[in-house]
Amino acid sequence: MTTKPTVCKAVFPVAGLGTRFLPATKAAPKEMLPVVDKPLIQYAVEEAYEAGIRHMVFVTGRNKRAIEDHFDTAYELETELEAAQKHELLALVRSIKPDDMDCSYVRQPRSLGLGHAVLCAQPLVGKEPFAVLLADDLMTGVDGGKSVLAQMVDVFARVGTSILAVQEVPQEHVRRYGIVAGDAAGERLTRVHTMVEKPRPEASPSRMGVAGRYILTPAVFDEIRQQPRGTGGEIQLTDGIARLMSTEGVHAYLYEGKRYDCGSKHGFLEATVELALKHPEVGPDFRAYLRNTIC
Repeated sequence: MTTKPTVCKAVFPVAGLGTRFLPATKAAPKEMLPVVDKPLIQYAVEEAYEAGIRHMVFVTGRNKRAIEDHFDTAYELETELEAAQKHELLALVRSIKPDDMDCSYVRQPRSLGLGHAVLCAQPLVGKEPFAVLLADDLMTGVDGGKSVLAQMVDVFARVGTSILAVQEVPQEHVRRYGIVAGDAAGERLTRVHTMVEKPRPEASPSRMGVAGRYILTPAVFDEIRQQPRGTGGEIQLTDGIARLMSTEGVHAYLYEGKRYDCGSKHGFLEATVELALKHPEVGPDFRAYLRNTIC
């Protein structure tokens, strides 16, 4: 009996400039913007860790040193907290990078698109399936349920093909997404035969928009490398996945949970409010504050 490969590595493309959040991102990575008390990148890494992944690969760029520092040991801080007997805070700081988690970093020397960022990770990924998480998309599972990536890892264990997280979007918003269409292949699962990047609403093949979570087979690297550059001279990941469909299956998974588009100010504020309301420390007081303020 052949055993399907497992997903052991996750790639985080974090080299983007974050221009939609200027001036906040002029000197600080957008992935380090905090939602309540954790930066966006930490939410994504925790999601990958919950899914059983232990090797995190960050595709970085200039001015992204804060991300490396965040997942590194802060000796001075830990010494101060230990001397002050602030044991809960010390445990919190140390939990950011568990002992069984490895972090690797590779530079994306030029801003040439998401496909190029993923290709930069190939030397660290090798010839095995891997996850891709976009930290701009803060994604949560249903309360008490599995995270979105954990759901996808379970699906991958069954089908063994590349998987795209998708959500149903309003018809007028399809121009903001990569849109997929295909044939039903099981509960919440579609075998993709069409993939279109940001179509016009009247020409869209469906309303299934790709969200910021992927599980990809290593064959995608060759497809990305061979494809021509698209709009703006960028190498698009969606083009590589579309080419992959001609040689092996690709599935779309309608995930259970919620996505916050934290690349936009509205989505970022929405995530901040909703996660603050659920936070065990600040939630009750913040809910009372909002109730009094709104009323």
